[in-house]
Amino acid sequence: MLPAIFDFWFKAYEHGEAWAISCRFLNLFQYITFRAASAGLLAFILSLFFGPWVIRKLISLKVGQPIRSAEEVHKLAELHGGKLGTPTMGGVLILGTVLIATLVCSRPLNPFVAVCACTMGACGLLGLCDDYKKVREKKSDGLSGRTKLFWQVVIALIAAAFIYYKPEISGIGAGVGQIDSGEAGFRLGRNNPIDIGAICFPLLKTPLFNLHAFVILFFALIIVGCSNAVNLTDGLDGLATGCTISAALSYALLAYFAGHYFMAVEYLVIPHNLYIGELSVFLMALAGACFGFLWFNCHPAKVFMGDTGSLAIGGALGTAAICTKQELLLVIIGGVFVMEALSVILQVGSFKLRKQRIFKMSPIHHHFELLGWHESQVIVRFWILSIMFALFGLAILKIA
Repeated sequence: MLPAIFDFWFKAYEHGEAWAISCRFLNLFQYITFRAASAGLLAFILSLFFGPWVIRKLISLKVGQPIRSAEEVHKLAELHGGKLGTPTMGGVLILGTVLIATLVCSRPLNPFVAVCACTMGACGLLGLCDDYKKVREKKSDGLSGRTKLFWQVVIALIAAAFIYYKPEISGIGAGVGQIDSGEAGFRLGRNNPIDIGAICFPLLKTPLFNLHAFVILFFALIIVGCSNAVNLTDGLDGLATGCTISAALSYALLAYFAGHYFMAVEYLVIPHNLYIGELSVFLMALAGACFGFLWFNCHPAKVFMGDTGSLAIGGALGTAAICTKQELLLVIIGGVFVMEALSVILQVGSFKLRKQRIFKMSPIHHHFELLGWHESQVIVRFWILSIMFALFGLAILKIA
């Protein structure tokens, strides 16, 4: 909406219309920085405004969070017993506010914005089905693991194929009569176009390797992996929400830098794309929505995001990492999500191979709870780690 208003105003201003001359402040609407900040603020305000209504609606629909029994989780059932009945599916608030803020403040047909928003929406819909099954059957298990994974892979492959074949992103098919091939796709350094299949890392100013068309499978793996990692992190009040904020803000900065020629090509030497800057508006909307949701989700939580929110957020972050061509940097910036996922993998692997557990319980945030840390201590300390990981990830952009 804001870019459309600017375009309308600018045409009138060029023709010297009086109203346009008196409304020069509308020139602000062209700047990504202004629209990104506006998107974050709008998503935050919408979350605060609609949050109580969404919570009341979820309570009236009796969509309380099922809690695993003592036979399943032993002592943890005592610690989390008070959460029984807290409304879940609160991720609809995050999804709704992000999409509204994105539509208002960005150019939604920008391919980077479109693919991230659509992936987020599709993953959110899958999570909604999972949450609904849990609530309907009053069990902690929703869709079967295979069913959920199948649809995650389908969504991820569609998003990955779009990224690979869309000319404005990859440069494939760009040429005379279409998009200027010098502007389409990514560049790494002055006049140095790089293939969409090239895998980059900030410490190295040349691509590590090139997967060519096989990069579609790699992209899909990132989206599925990130989606599940955020889902595993969402086990304590506000934990996943707070960690999402630092990751979303980091990738908003990366998208902004990558969209500006001098900053990307001349200074940081990171992959540059003419159209990527618009993605920062979407990511700021995500950060703002999470700030607003955290208002109700902080300990003791009045609402849980459920798989509706966690799968959607993970899908959005994974897709954003691919779009900025900073896929490997996600391991650092999303360090807490990686810790959570690795703790589950190591726990399961160790038990199957050695019949012994490494942690008292996985994901690892439950391990610290069982060590005696209060829930709020675990949450805040993991938030601190998340901020440190994000700062470190951004700091290494200019080391080499």
